[in-house]
Parts: sequence; C-alpha cells; structure tokens
Amino acid sequence: MAEPRPMKEPLRIVIADDNYLVREGTRRLLEDSGQVTVLAAVGSAAELLDAVRRARPGAVLTDIRMPPAGAAVGGADDAVRPAMEGIDAAHAIRAADPDIGVVVLSQYADESYAFELFRNGTAGLAYLLKDRVGDLQQLLAALREVTSGGSVVDPQVVDALVSRRARLRESPLARLTPRELDVLREMAQGRGNAGIAAELSLSESSVEKYVNAIFTKLDLASEQLVHRRVAAVLTFLRDAGLRSARG
Repeated sequence: MAEPRPMKEPLRIVIADDNYLVREGTRRLLEDSGQVTVLAAVGSAAELLDAVRRARPGAVLTDIRMPPAGAAVGGADDAVRPAMEGIDAAHAIRAADPDIGVVVLSQYADESYAFELFRNGTAGLAYLLKDRVGDLQQLLAALREVTSGGSVVDPQVVDALVSRRARLRESPLARLTPRELDVLREMAQGRGNAGIAAELSLSESSVEKYVNAIFTKLDLASEQLVHRRVAAVLTFLRDAGLRSARG
C-alpha cells in the first residue's frame, strides 16, 4: 500500500476496542503521527455509536469483537459474547452517514467476517488484520482510503476469500440446481416427500424426481434409501456455511 499523502488537516477519528491497553496504545500511535486527531476512544459498540453521533468523525477504527454495553470483559462469558459487534456497528454507522469511513480490525483472516462486512457493498469500508496497527503508514493509508469512499482488504483476507471460492467450486452442493437445493433443505428439516411437496407446492412425483437427481449428483444413487437421505442431509449440513455465502 502506498504511503499516505500529507494532509492539510488531521483526520478526525473515533477508536473502539474493548482492550484498554490496545485502545490507548493505538490512540497514542495515531496521534503521535501528527496526521490524526482521536475524538474518542471507547470500549463497546454502543459507546462507539454514541461517540460517532456526537463527534461526527471522518473515520472510525474498530475491533471486530466487542461486548454489548454492560457486558463483562475477559470473564467466563468472553467466549460466547457476540463476535461481530464491530461489523454491526460499521453497518449502522455507514447507514446513518455514508461520509464516515470504517476500518474494521480482526485477529483472524476469517473470510466469513469479510463477507459479512461487505454484504451491502465495499465503499467506505476496510478489513485489516489487527497486527496492521503496528504498521503506522498502512493504517493511516487505510483510514484515508475509507474516508474518501474507497475500500481496503488485507492481503491475507484476500487469500482466504480466494480459498473459499475454490472450496465453493469443489462443494458437492455446487452441482445442484436451486430447486434441488430447496428440496434438500426441506429434507434437512426432516420432511418426507409428501411434506416437501406440500411445503414447496410441488407434486409428490416431482419431489421424487428431484430427490433422485440429488442422490445422483451427490454420488449416493447406489446407497440404500434410508442411508441416501441421511447422507444427503449430512452433506447439506456440512457445506451449508459455504453454500449460504455463494455469490
């Protein structure tokens, strides 16, 4: 990423991270550059939205994981707290004011988070790994990019997205038509052919044809009937996460 151009005025930002040391360290790093004014540094998504509403920054730098207001940090519930508070906040901020850019930081090159962040478009959004905070010039460039309506994706996240595309192409479910996927989804709900026919407004004979096509495309035609249905449902459940992100 190219080194950011000198700015006439410091970039006004809000920082959000539930770890106090990380939050204040990032604040100091950015303010010492002389190119950033940190208007607020907060520890939860609710505080972030409130700070943005009050301060009207040019950009936001937020961790992807933050507790809701009032939640304990670092306790026994840490592992089950919401994992996408930063992404939800980013969407809310952009919806309220598209002129505010948002850089989301994550510890992991998780392609599912990237899909979620960019589900409504990429303009004004960036997804970086958290260790990029140590690369001041790259971080400043990302903040500048989202402020101007651009987008930045960490190279490691791009690699993960490319790998996910490859897995999607290899998924057995990629062989099925949309209607066959509908039938398989109903099978996964435990419905027999009659129940599927009623749910999808099809004849039972049509459902039977779709089911046989599913078995053939999933290489299950030679299995016993009960085993075929179980195996098909297991395939659906195993690959459901990939299938839902396709396109």
